Amino acid sequence: MNVTVTEALWFLPFVVPICLFVAWCDMKFMRIPNKTVLLLVGIYALIGLFALPFIDYAWRWVHLLVVLAIGFVVASAGLVGAGDAKFAAAMAPFIAFGDLALVLTLFAAILLGAFVTHRTARAIPAVRRAAPDWESWTRKRDFPMGLALGGTLIFYFVLPVVLPELTVS
Repeated sequence: MNVTVTEALWFLPFVVPICLFVAWCDMKFMRIPNKTVLLLVGIYALIGLFALPFIDYAWRWVHLLVVLAIGFVVASAGLVGAGDAKFAAAMAPFIAFGDLALVLTLFAAILLGAFVTHRTARAIPAVRRAAPDWESWTRKRDFPMGLALGGTLIFYFVLPVVLPELTVS
């Protein structure tokens, strides 16, 4: 793992609330607000200057551009929502290139868990009554991907904190 404990501790307090808000918004409205995407990019722009060596900080902006271009193509093909693509692009600079396989593995596991949890929760009448106006309960073919995307970024930064022996320093 290339992300360090120090980097994770710099980013975690700022990233967690945004990711939780994105997950909630996507479940309730089936939308990821642009302001959360811009806020996440702003956090990287500011906190990244302190958390990362400058050369890493600068190169990771390329991650945003590459993921944004891929996301544009994938969203244009109707495979994901535009908000999902934009949020993934905003997440990209936070992730060290050497951790790409780890992040994709984390995302796959979290996506499966989030999907099963969401589908199970919406099948339970008491849960649906607790959040009766959530758009994601009624969309049979759509899934609130912000739940999995936000979870992935949170776990990416929690992992080195709880398992520091896995990090490369």
